[in-house]
Amino acid sequence: MNTLADTGLAVSSQGAFSAKAVIDALCALLPAHCVLFREEDTRPYECDGLSLYRCLPVAVVLPESEPQVQDVMRLCKRMNVPLVARGAGTGLSGGAMPHARGVLLGMSKFNRVKHIDPAACTAVVEPGVRNLAVSEAVAMHGLYYAPDPSSQIACTIGGNVAENSGGVHCLKYGLTVHNVLRVRMVTIEGEIVELGGGAPDAAGLDLLSVFVGSEGMLGIVTEVTVKLVPKPLCAQVVMASFPSVESAGNAVAQIIAAGIIPAGLEMMDRRAVHMVEPFVKAGYDLDAQALLLCESDGTPEEVAHEIARIEAVCRQAGATRCQVSGSEAERLRFWAGRKNAFPAAGRVSPDYYCMDGTIPRRHLGRVLNAIEQMEDEFGLRCANVFHAGDGNLHPLILFDSNKPEEIERADKFGAAILELCVQVGGTVTGEHGVGMEKINQMCVQFSRDELDAFLAVKRAFDPPLLLNPEKVIPTLARCAEYGKMHVHGGEMRFPDLSRF
Repeated sequence: MNTLADTGLAVSSQGAFSAKAVIDALCALLPAHCVLFREEDTRPYECDGLSLYRCLPVAVVLPESEPQVQDVMRLCKRMNVPLVARGAGTGLSGGAMPHARGVLLGMSKFNRVKHIDPAACTAVVEPGVRNLAVSEAVAMHGLYYAPDPSSQIACTIGGNVAENSGGVHCLKYGLTVHNVLRVRMVTIEGEIVELGGGAPDAAGLDLLSVFVGSEGMLGIVTEVTVKLVPKPLCAQVVMASFPSVESAGNAVAQIIAAGIIPAGLEMMDRRAVHMVEPFVKAGYDLDAQALLLCESDGTPEEVAHEIARIEAVCRQAGATRCQVSGSEAERLRFWAGRKNAFPAAGRVSPDYYCMDGTIPRRHLGRVLNAIEQMEDEFGLRCANVFHAGDGNLHPLILFDSNKPEEIERADKFGAAILELCVQVGGTVTGEHGVGMEKINQMCVQFSRDELDAFLAVKRAFDPPLLLNPEKVIPTLARCAEYGKMHVHGGEMRFPDLSRF
């Protein structure tokens, strides 16, 4: 029997690929309402939050129990059918885009909070539980779940595990990997495997940290044990205005250098501020070239002391205005502007392309200036919002998908930003994942030996390479082709950082 790695196609055990055979097998396996295969039913699943990449699957299955997930996995392995997992579809890297000859496995029906242990500060949840719903479920115990992506009202815990999501409070409280104790998952063979455990450290190899952020390539999550943290007694935000992105970037570096670890440390440039303020009315300073939002939480005494230190550092770095939230409502309003940057982009542009590179904090000003010059080069506007504390950039490239030439320029603009991040010592992704979007840039960041090592890990979990194939890890042929596009005079050609 051919393998997916050999042919790039799904092949049944009888030989030639047959969509009808796959659909018939699924319908025999699951209740009729759990299998979607008509185009009008599968069309809503053709893409995730990155709509530049679209594809219809052979079928969408919506299992209702773990044994059903096991059965689907076994069937896909037996028929050599690719399988892509999907949560809420809020991902921004094309990671949940279906395979044209594969099955899309939707986990939306796994939406129960199964157990809460207030004493241990843990909760056991299914992967389809929304991020925000975890905090809502445990609020009565004075607890909450710390990772808070901007899409937390809709994104699910399973998707957060797949992408290792963060949020505006990740600087102090960490990413998903720092807030998950245990994952229960199903392998491509249909076996149940548990990674991690209830103790702070599990016995054996730390496969949990390998699994978190693996983008659905290693197994399908059916249950997650998350850490909970006590709600702080007090929280306040300093909103600081700066005359330049360089001075704001310097303030970020100086805050960290002063030994302050804020609960959140976010930056927005002038274009982002002007895009968001009419939408949210957060009270942002429209004269600023950059805004910093720096939050402190803890006891009232701790917060008062830290807020004073933050204000002093910001003013020393050149802040023209510092405003401290005077109430919980005002604190939430300050954050609402940052968290609604993406929907606000829809008010000023038909489409936006959100990038997700990371850089060392000391290069913030330099890279933002480079992005500004790239706007002229590619003829497109770009608004910048990002997790300044850990150098995770989220440039929003504004374009019109009704104009093919703008799609091409947006794609090239995004690639240039990611490759610039690599040049200054950063990475091509912080929390959105590689998916389809950044697979070419993986060729830039990693050597072939490194990529082969990644593939070896995938093979250990998924020998037939059926889980979310053709994403994340580029083939040798793909890297060779991408290299040809950048070769000039016998050397790879990337953005000239010396210009910025």
